[in-house]
Amino acid sequence: MAASPGPAVSPGAPGGLVAVAQVTSTADKEHNWRQCSALVRRAAAAGARAVFLPEGFDFIGDSPQHSLELAEPLHGDTVRRYQQLARECDVWLSLGGFHERGQDWDSTGRIYNCHLLLDSSGSLVAAYRKLHLFDAALPGQPALCESSFTNPGQELLPPIDTPVGKLGLAVCYDLRFPELAQALRGAGAQILTFPSAFTVPTGAAHWEVLLRARAIECQCYVVAAAQCGRHNATRASFGHSLVADPWGAVVAQCHEGPGLCLAHIDLAYLEQVRRELPVHGHRRRDIYGTPTGTPGT
Repeated sequence: MAASPGPAVSPGAPGGLVAVAQVTSTADKEHNWRQCSALVRRAAAAGARAVFLPEGFDFIGDSPQHSLELAEPLHGDTVRRYQQLARECDVWLSLGGFHERGQDWDSTGRIYNCHLLLDSSGSLVAAYRKLHLFDAALPGQPALCESSFTNPGQELLPPIDTPVGKLGLAVCYDLRFPELAQALRGAGAQILTFPSAFTVPTGAAHWEVLLRARAIECQCYVVAAAQCGRHNATRASFGHSLVADPWGAVVAQCHEGPGLCLAHIDLAYLEQVRRELPVHGHRRRDIYGTPTGTPGT
C-alpha cells in the first residue's frame, strides 16, 4: 500500500515516512533474512526514515525446544547482519521480537523476547524485553505457552528519540495491557510500537480494535508490524500490519501476504489532536492514580 505525499518534513525535524513490514517467518533463518532485508531495502528506496519488522523476524521455530536451539545472543550473527543493513540503507530499524539468549542463558536455559532498536549507524540504541508472556489455550488451536521457555522482562524503557518521533517499545501481547501504553505516553511517547505474531483467531477478533484503542487512548501513532500466513504445520499468523494515527484512523495497512505499507508520521497533527482534546490533562490521578512503573521516573 503506497503512502500519500504527506506533509513536508525538514531533514532535521522529527516525523516523516515510516515503513511497516509484513513477513512469514519460518525456522529457516536465511530465508527470513532474505525476505526481511529485501523489504528494508525497498523501504529505504521509498524514502523511509525508519523500518519496522515484526515479532519473530529472525525465525519462528517448530517447537519451544527448537526456538531455544536457534536463539542467539545480541552479539551474534543475526544482529550483526541487521546492523550492517541499517548502515547500508541509512535507516533506523525496529526489530520486534528477537529470540535472545541473555546473560543468564547458562543458568536458566531460557530466552527473552527482545525488541531491538538500531539507529542508522547500526548502533544498538535500545533492547526492550517483553514484559507480558503469551500463555493461551484457544478452542481448536494448539496451546501456546511462551512462559515455558521465555523469561519475562523486568523493565519498561523510556521512549527513545528517533528521526520519526519519540518511540515507545512493546511487543505483541503487551498490546492487551493499556497500563503499559499509558505509562509510555506519560513518559513522552509519540509513537507506540507493537511488533506482533497474532494468532488468526485473536487477530480476526481483536487486532485492529486493540491497536486503534491504544492510539485513541494515548493520542499516539501506533505502528504494528505483523507476521502473516503459515509458519509451520501447527502455527499461522493473522497479518494485517498497520499504522493508526492519534485520532484512531488506520492510515496504512498490509493485507494478505508479505509486503510493506508506508505512512507519514505528522507530529504537528499529533499535537493538534492532543491540544483540541486534552484527555491526558483531564485524568483524575487524585482518584485512581497513574499507571505504575512509568519509565524515566
